[in-house]
Order: sequence, then C-alpha cells, then structure tokens
Amino acid sequence: MKRTIILASLFLSFSAVSFAQSWKLDKAHSRFGFTAIHNSINEFHGNFKNYDIKLMAPTEDFSGASVELTANTASINTDNERRDGHLQSPDFFDATANPTITFKSSSFEKVADKKYKITGDLTFHGVTKTVTLDGTLNGIITTPQNKKVAGFTVTGKIKRSDYNFASGMPVAMLSDEIEIKANSEFVKE
Repeated sequence: MKRTIILASLFLSFSAVSFAQSWKLDKAHSRFGFTAIHNSINEFHGNFKNYDIKLMAPTEDFSGASVELTANTASINTDNERRDGHLQSPDFFDATANPTITFKSSSFEKVADKKYKITGDLTFHGVTKTVTLDGTLNGIITTPQNKKVAGFTVTGKIKRSDYNFASGMPVAMLSDEIEIKANSEFVKE
C-alpha cells in the first residue's frame, strides 16, 4: 500500500511538471519600452533593443504562470544616438553600474477573461520594489507552420523617484510617473 501511494505521488508530480508549458519570446514581433512626459507637455517614448522574457505556464489559460524579464540598459533606443548616449550615462540609467533591468513574477493571477494581475519584483537602477502589472492575453493562434503563438500586452506605472532614477531631473522636465509596456509574442516550445 505504501509503495502504491509513493508511485501515485511520483506520477502526479511528473504529470504536473510535464504540463508546464515553456513559451519562447518572438523578438521580431515584440517590444519592451517606456513612456514618460517630457517638459510637462508631451509623451516621450523609448525601448530596449536587447532584452528577453521567459514565460512558463502550468495551465492552458496561463493562470499561475511565471514570467521573468531581463533588459540590457545599454540597449536603450529613442531613435536619437546622442540622447541614447546621455540616457546610458550616470545622469539616467547609469548603464555601467546598473547594466540590467529585471522583473521576476511572484504571482500571475487571472482576474477576468484574458485579463491578469502580474505581481513581482522589479529591479531597476539598483533598487528592487514589488510592483503589480496589468496583463492582457491578446489571443492564441496556430500558425500555418503549425506553431502555437500567444500575444500579450503588459503595462504598469512606476515612479522614477522610487528607484532613484534621474534624481537631478526636475519633474517639470521629466515626469516622475513612468509607464512601462511590453507587447510580446511567444511561441510554445
């Protein structure tokens, strides 16, 4: 009897592990970036060219999924080389001292049809804070190549002052509130 219970436990453990689905980021159809208000009058956008997002889902509807993001701060892109160089400096991202931005989820909760609350630790500019992001599953398709692809949009707002980011920049020139956004396509592995 004891042996049957042990075997059943092992079988259930392996079944749960084998159901966890790994989804690989399709970088050609994805973007991770931010929006801030410049001079109190206009949106300013930027993104990161070098980043990766890992997504693991234990269920078909992504409930209880886990996500990890790593972005290289030196890959900042605002379509202006001079500004990008300044943004890499200690005045802003300080890419030498703080080479990455990371996010690691602690919870991925489905709150409505195709809507999620994703909570986790965001490490930015050497500071780690727990944040909650809004996620939308834009859809899941099977491509003509018979690959399963999922599209997600994840957004959230942080205060740059919470991360000691651009502390010498007045709020009138650069908003304290920064919106972060990831538009991502993932291919099921």
